[in-house]
Amino acid sequence: MNHRPQVTLVRVLEALDTTLLTVVCGTVAPERTIEAIVIHDPRDEPDAPRNSLVMGVGVEEPELVRRLLPLLAQAGVTALVVRAPFVSDEALRAEAEATGVVVLALNPGTTWAHLAGMLRSLMTPGDPDEARPVTFGGILAGDLFAVADAIAALLESPVTIEDRNAQLLAFSNGPEQQRAPGIRARPLPSQDVRALEESGALAQITRSEWPVEVATGSTGDEVRTAIAVRAGDEVLGTIWTAGTLTAERSASLHDAAKLVAMHMVWQRTDADVERRLRAELLRTALGGGPSAGEAVHRLGLREESCVVLALTLHDPAAEQLSHAHLAAERKRVADAFAVHLSFAHPRSVSGLVGDVAYGVLPLASAIDADDEGDSAVRVATEFLARMRSALRPLIGVGAVVSETGLLPRSRASADRALRVLRAGIVDRQVARLDEVHAEALLLELTGSARDIPSGPLARLIAYDETHGSSLTETLEAWLDAFGDVGVAAAAKFVHPNTFRYRLRRVAEVGRIDLDDPNARFGAMMQLRLRAIAPER
Repeated sequence: MNHRPQVTLVRVLEALDTTLLTVVCGTVAPERTIEAIVIHDPRDEPDAPRNSLVMGVGVEEPELVRRLLPLLAQAGVTALVVRAPFVSDEALRAEAEATGVVVLALNPGTTWAHLAGMLRSLMTPGDPDEARPVTFGGILAGDLFAVADAIAALLESPVTIEDRNAQLLAFSNGPEQQRAPGIRARPLPSQDVRALEESGALAQITRSEWPVEVATGSTGDEVRTAIAVRAGDEVLGTIWTAGTLTAERSASLHDAAKLVAMHMVWQRTDADVERRLRAELLRTALGGGPSAGEAVHRLGLREESCVVLALTLHDPAAEQLSHAHLAAERKRVADAFAVHLSFAHPRSVSGLVGDVAYGVLPLASAIDADDEGDSAVRVATEFLARMRSALRPLIGVGAVVSETGLLPRSRASADRALRVLRAGIVDRQVARLDEVHAEALLLELTGSARDIPSGPLARLIAYDETHGSSLTETLEAWLDAFGDVGVAAAAKFVHPNTFRYRLRRVAEVGRIDLDDPNARFGAMMQLRLRAIAPER
């Protein structure tokens, strides 16, 4: 859930128009505001604050929406967004009018994450009560929609602002839209982007300090003008406008690109500051101590069942990457992890602490703890299925705890599971501690066991190295088979009599009493530790 300063629903619909959102049913009251963005999963009970906009991911049937509206109305929700195409019926329209919750449709071609980003940009950044808010060019810092409106007024042509991945960030919403509505909130179609890449036009825009005219459209008869937005040598994005510009307006767009760069850099810096603040609060909450309670409160967590997930990137190739590249990839994956957890539960929180991205996932307290743990594993597995990274993401899932005061316990178990995954002892990317508990114990023993191997095992290893024999393997196979010579012999592909002879040699060379349970336990423990931490 993202809390932002309030903006009216009317303002949102005016800005996003029918290109991103359309009204399905319900009356848009001019006084209704949006103060938070919430993601709802139809499998969960609605949980939204007053005056929020709920994104109904997976809410597809009119009957489901009809049953959901009264619950949202009780919480004071302003609007519910569903995915288009969506057809309402008479019963749903009546329910929307009765409850006062407006039903909106997210149009095809727009992702939920994109909508959330657009809504965040629309909501006025900063604290409205601040005496001296940060402004650039007389516009509140980070308000790219206001910047787009100002540029469009100068050029008398509609304007869009995109990031360097051609994702729409903001667009103008002034009178010039009526003269040339085609560009409104519409970045270049993917086929046009490919055509411009192949022709070298996009590279020309990136290299040029001044606006560049390009022909777009299926027949190449549509002309747009674009300029790169830069911060030093880094290209942050582009500004697009319709048609050809005069020399005077081209100069205006050139100057405007510098203003947009200031706003985009401020947005990124503001986001980084907020990210670091939340990470520090999460570190405090997971560490326990006298300040943990306040940190939990500021993170918006409640006293309910929850679980900690610990994610890191691990790959031998990571050592060959530059520090900057590795840090950027870690940050990218952590941000994607945060978005994924927010879809799983609106009150989830996450943050990057060192090289580990921790997430706290609230769970339904009515469910059995084992089922809750399975649910967390499922969330982690779904993330890995969707996440594409050059490195290998690993996720340790902690123990389910019933209250936030026990978060350090869940974090500790998540860390232990993650350590096993990092060590490569098991061939998996997600694990709960109870699934790798034995491996975790053995791994922790390697830190204090400096004399592995020793005693009988050391004598067997030395003998094998000198004589080219396999007495150590014979002992390990026999222990793994719980002393069943037939099973052990089959595993080593030798006759049982041959295996018995080798086993006698094990006892003689290693000077070990195989009838002594303590001797067997000691040998088995050393073999396991040796497999985890080879001889130094």
